Amino acid sequence: MRSLDPLIEEARALADGQPVSSPSAHSAEGEVARVLQICNACRYCEGFCAVFPAMTRRLEFHRADVHYLANLCHNCGACLHACQYAPPHEFQVNVPRAMAEVRGRTYAEYAWPAPLGRLYQRNGLTLSVALAAALALFLILAVALRGSLAGTPAGSFYDIFPHHLLVGLFAPVFGFAALALAMGLRRFWRDVTPVTSGQPVSAPASAEAAGHVLTLTYLDGGHGEGCHNEDDAWTLARRRLHHLTFYGFLLCFAATGVGTLAHYLLGWAAPYPLASLPKLLGVAGGVSLLIGTTGLGWLNLRRHPLHGAPAQRPMDRGFIALLFLTSASGLALWLAAGSAALPLWLCLHLGCVMALFATLPYGKFAHGIYRTAALLRHAVEKRQPNPVGLGAD
Repeated sequence: MRSLDPLIEEARALADGQPVSSPSAHSAEGEVARVLQICNACRYCEGFCAVFPAMTRRLEFHRADVHYLANLCHNCGACLHACQYAPPHEFQVNVPRAMAEVRGRTYAEYAWPAPLGRLYQRNGLTLSVALAAALALFLILAVALRGSLAGTPAGSFYDIFPHHLLVGLFAPVFGFAALALAMGLRRFWRDVTPVTSGQPVSAPASAEAAGHVLTLTYLDGGHGEGCHNEDDAWTLARRRLHHLTFYGFLLCFAATGVGTLAHYLLGWAAPYPLASLPKLLGVAGGVSLLIGTTGLGWLNLRRHPLHGAPAQRPMDRGFIALLFLTSASGLALWLAAGSAALPLWLCLHLGCVMALFATLPYGKFAHGIYRTAALLRHAVEKRQPNPVGLGAD
């Protein structure tokens, strides 16, 4: 059980407006500091990912250092399977779990508004699915009251929902998600910049970080054979499924952008013909997203029990579920074109998309933003002289 003394001391410092830089030994940040001090003495995993080279530039691990390192971690599990001090050793070194515990806290700590971050942290899966279902039901009832839910096959989406109504519904949700993500990123960047040399971002550092983000470099385990899932075997499955999910999401986003431009510049009305660019991008992205999220959900259920933080799993599964429902309902909407079922699938798809955007700032997607920022700060920091020079001899 966690002692009350450090909590009281921390609470007093926060009440007095003083920064709490050194994590309590009993906190999630304190556990990361403990295991990294052991790792700093061993350094066997130095080549695995960016976490360990960044670790060797530090002798102490304050809260901002820990938040930065936790968001550099990809939770691939390679260091756990290689560690001689991992459980059942008495040192109980479990870097992936310790980092995951802290990452889950950073989602809520940097979230804007903070209460929404804490709500999603506790009820990720339930909140995601319930919100999608509630929004879809609301849209279904609205269409049913107009008498156009079933019967005559619909032609254009705008025969069901006028274009200005769709803009009025989605623009505030999308704008709020963008603002909340920007505010969270601003808070994270403000905290980690001073502990990562404080130097400005350069073009070479930006290019290196972008390469790591786009290729998911560190999910290759540091040696190209991949990371771990349910056992000691290497696997590239997580990296490939992450790629399918990531690029599927980008293709779907591009389809929406191209469709919006086509509407305003060319007067096109959805649904578009199969040979059109919005449809090609949307179908390719939807299929990629569906395969990727199905695989990631399956791997999530089969993960090694020592990987990750159990408290964070509902949040992870909530994000995977929303992506899956969005892609599945989008593909079903495509197949329902010209049929009487089109209004129903349109309501279901719009409900899933709206729920996805409303929850983006508070879960796994936010971690993608923080991880990108952490990789960028790592690319900046590694170009500076090592302040401690551990291992220089």
